[in-house]
Amino acid sequence: MNTENILIIEDEDAIARILQLELQHEGYGVGRAADGRKGLEMATSGEWDLILLDVMLPELNGIEVLRRLRQNDALVPVILLTARDTVPDKVSGFEHGANDYITKPFAMEELLARVRNLLRIFKASREGESEDVIRIGDLSIELLTRKVYRKDHSIDLTPREFELLLYLARHKNGEKTRDEILSDVWGYEYIGDTNVVDVYIRYLRQKMDKGYRHKLLHTVRGVGYMLKEPDA
Repeated sequence: MNTENILIIEDEDAIARILQLELQHEGYGVGRAADGRKGLEMATSGEWDLILLDVMLPELNGIEVLRRLRQNDALVPVILLTARDTVPDKVSGFEHGANDYITKPFAMEELLARVRNLLRIFKASREGESEDVIRIGDLSIELLTRKVYRKDHSIDLTPREFELLLYLARHKNGEKTRDEILSDVWGYEYIGDTNVVDVYIRYLRQKMDKGYRHKLLHTVRGVGYMLKEPDA
């Protein structure tokens, strides 16, 4: 039996009701909010293990709810529900801190699989963090506070950027393909959409390597990427 609690922020009552029934059938505790303002109030309570967030909401839209939620350093995983499926829309959602993205209309089996995958990833991440700081050269990653420093300079990362960096750091000096990164960091496979990895690698390079003589993030031609110690 699941013990996780999931918040649904969705203004279409029929969709919210179906989601609630399906999730409760799977054993999850479920809360509901029908507008962005109430959803944000509930989301910041700290009692949720995952949030299903519609993008088109009254009062506050889903992206604004997500932006304000992340300003409070909330680390709860968020899956966006939306009718828009273009790459810029996906990237915008991820940039504001979404962990996953599903387009309406969706198959309930797919949504439930993504919920299970995301909960599994976050649970494994929390349980596996036996050390407080990962250091690679002059880069420091603080696991408990999720803060990142290069020398004494603080690097401001979105939740997705942090997860990608942490994944590469845990596999430092090891080559990772785009498909492996998608599967392990995003929690499922984007069929033919590995360019989202390239986008986020570019974001990380701009924030953690630009202006430094020794580059830590490397492209492995024909393979993917690796985070490499300067003397490796």
